[in-house]
Amino acid sequence: MFSIDVYKDRRNQLKKAVGSGLILFLGNEEVGMNYKDNTYHFRQDSSFLYFFGLDKPGLSAIINVDEDTEILIGNEPTIDDIVWMGTQPSLTEIAAQTGINKVAESNSIRGLVKKALSSGQTIHYLPPYRSDAVIKLSDILEIPIAKVRDGASVELIKAVIAQRAYKSALEVSEIDKAVNMSNEMHLAAIRYSRENVTEKYVAGIVEGIALSAGGNIAYPVIYTVNGQTLHNHPTSDILKEGQLVLCDCGAETAMHYAGDLTRTFPVDQKFSSLQKEVYEIVLKAEQAAANALKPGIRFLDVHKLACETLVDGLKQLGLMKGDVKDAVNEGAHTLFFQCGLGHMMGLDVHDMEDLGEQYVGYSEGMVKSREFGLKSLRLGRELEAGFVLTVEPGLYFIPELIDMWKAQGKMRDFINYEKLDAFRNFGGARVEENFLITENGYQLLGEPLIKSVADIEGLIRL
Repeated sequence: MFSIDVYKDRRNQLKKAVGSGLILFLGNEEVGMNYKDNTYHFRQDSSFLYFFGLDKPGLSAIINVDEDTEILIGNEPTIDDIVWMGTQPSLTEIAAQTGINKVAESNSIRGLVKKALSSGQTIHYLPPYRSDAVIKLSDILEIPIAKVRDGASVELIKAVIAQRAYKSALEVSEIDKAVNMSNEMHLAAIRYSRENVTEKYVAGIVEGIALSAGGNIAYPVIYTVNGQTLHNHPTSDILKEGQLVLCDCGAETAMHYAGDLTRTFPVDQKFSSLQKEVYEIVLKAEQAAANALKPGIRFLDVHKLACETLVDGLKQLGLMKGDVKDAVNEGAHTLFFQCGLGHMMGLDVHDMEDLGEQYVGYSEGMVKSREFGLKSLRLGRELEAGFVLTVEPGLYFIPELIDMWKAQGKMRDFINYEKLDAFRNFGGARVEENFLITENGYQLLGEPLIKSVADIEGLIRL
């Protein structure tokens, strides 16, 4: 946890922004994996962490804005809890850790909310993303399950985003730590990627590094020789000489701040000439996009710049033709780059995605596109100092998509389909780094991680 004052200040800012009513925060519960007491790894709700810092299951909190009171809700430890888990702090002691002096048992939450409703108070809550939270809110608010998500408070959503979007120096330090942990994961991925080992073997080593550093993985490891599949997780397939590996993995610290990096590298020591050409197109796009980062620029425009750089490289490779800007405006590049350039990052690897991409990644009056490619751009708004984000261009050769577009005669003014047969088994390539937007530009987070062809080829394999 940060200091008590950090959490008290955050809650005070939130109360001022929301203005009135009762704010209800549900922390996460433990969930059974294959039976009740064999639980999945517990991960606290990120907004609960942000405002309370309490990384324990079974907690909720109420902030009564009108009365300026805060109540931590949970249950006192039982003797069974102590037998199985050791000495446990009381609910009052837990509340004191975050600067709250009022507590209530879990079974009282429904009555507290009902009292607020009867007095005419508005109940504010964030959109739930877990089914157990939906059921709990349905019970507390006495509304049908189908209507729970629709009742989420837009005022609260916007107020939370307005705070969490701007990272304090303390938060940046934690993210920097997460990125450095992620660096070690990627160095291990490159070193251990050799012929005759499985994808899962390398992914297991990578995940273990995050755990041994005191944190965990920020998201399931993506490690695959089928890099054309954007989120392809490791299999038991054996690595072979000549294959290209795409590894997208990141650690989160013990305080749950995330890192998110991608590197692409050959199984054996050397890129083939074709792999090198494609990889360096992606690398050039990543560097161009990074250099454009600064306050006031729309990330949508940085995305388009990266797309234009990719198209220019694909033209030199003979796969595309015509005017670069026209190709991007028409969406021809999405045959090769189907996703967005990046996203916000913080306590969530896709920061605050549960609150809605339209609210997080797009400003008032800016509507998220529904077009193929652009619909996957999670961040489009003007950048501001304090934002932390990823930049992750890539090129993905998806045979099914190529065949579909070719059969439809799509984008023939820009795409040389006859040249694509040589790329049917290529896979994909991506490079991803994490940045803080500063007052005058940007700062790369973490120590620089190798990404040039020469440095990747020069790293000793184990």
